[in-house]
Amino acid sequence: MREIIHSQAAPEPIGPYSQAVRAGNFVFVSGQIAMDPATGELKMATLAEEVQWVLKNLCAVLDAAGATPKDVVKCSIFLTDMALFSQVNTYYAQIFGESAPARETVAVLGLPKGVRVEISATAYLPL
Repeated sequence: MREIIHSQAAPEPIGPYSQAVRAGNFVFVSGQIAMDPATGELKMATLAEEVQWVLKNLCAVLDAAGATPKDVVKCSIFLTDMALFSQVNTYYAQIFGESAPARETVAVLGLPKGVRVEISATAYLPL
């Protein structure tokens, strides 16, 4: 079973990919950035604003799949500068807290639209 997941509360994909795909018990959420889905504008005046929008968009896609942050088993965080690591962790912990999934955080040369942070996730949902 494979199902495309789409949320009006998250930004439309900016390329040939889906916001998420459910395959069996797993939901694979594409990387989310700090884009306001209503206006298409980037929301990154501060790092706090940027990370909060990234997480808001990620949660919107999870919700469309019938999942919550507690269902997430793996995240990947992409940063343009590892100096952002501790600040990103502050906001990440507010969403995932005690149920923190496995994850990796990597520094990359660049991200779509010039953002500093992108986060993808894999959730597990029992059938």
